[in-house]
Amino acid sequence: MPRILYNPWHGCHKCSPGCLNCYVFYLDRKRDIDTNIIKKSKTNFNLPLKKDRKGNYKIPSGIELPVCFTSDFFIEEADEWRDEVWKIIKQRSDVNFLICTKRIERFISCIPSDWGDGYDNVTIAVTAENKLKASIRIPELLNIKAKRKYIFISPILEYIDLNDYLSKGKIDLVTVGGESYENARPCNFEWIKKIKETCDKYNVKFDFHQTGSNFIKDGKTYKIKHHKEYSQAKKAEEYLRKTTKK
Repeated sequence: MPRILYNPWHGCHKCSPGCLNCYVFYLDRKRDIDTNIIKKSKTNFNLPLKKDRKGNYKIPSGIELPVCFTSDFFIEEADEWRDEVWKIIKQRSDVNFLICTKRIERFISCIPSDWGDGYDNVTIAVTAENKLKASIRIPELLNIKAKRKYIFISPILEYIDLNDYLSKGKIDLVTVGGESYENARPCNFEWIKKIKETCDKYNVKFDFHQTGSNFIKDGKTYKIKHHKEYSQAKKAEEYLRKTTKK
């Protein structure tokens, strides 16, 4: 099945070093769209509730549905729409919604009143592209209540030592990816290898989801076409599985 994204609104503001060459801004610029204008989706706001002619949900049960990957779920401009999306998320309890944010500091003020220890079908993730952002966002993620917690090191800009964070036993997955498109900053395979070793040490699931456009391995830089970044990352991850020990 092709990857499905749920973007109830579109647009964002750059707020972090990882945003410098943001793929959303890059693609919007090609379509003459101002990414800084946050707009509610006219056609897909209620995507998880849409049904086909037979009355079946178009979004099937059991999948992981990434939310707001062309925006940020906790961005201020979406405050007036978020409660309705929480209701949709609660209604589709058979789908796992993945919410990844750079604005984890807004989490407490943006969750529904019945959140409790978290909805069973919601995963909360933060992105941390460098050591500084990791030191700010990951501790906040560790302190919130959620059924599952992921860390996105994406786009990775330097090696990040995750030992202190993963040792707490509260992170379910670490996924790493390089930067894409114009002026992409390099992704070094040595960083990926070290992060995987840390994940293995604490029995945390690891995923290398894309190489980025400029991938460094053994001191050599490889220019990777965007459509091959994902498959090349999977090959690299398989190589790590064979060559690293738990």
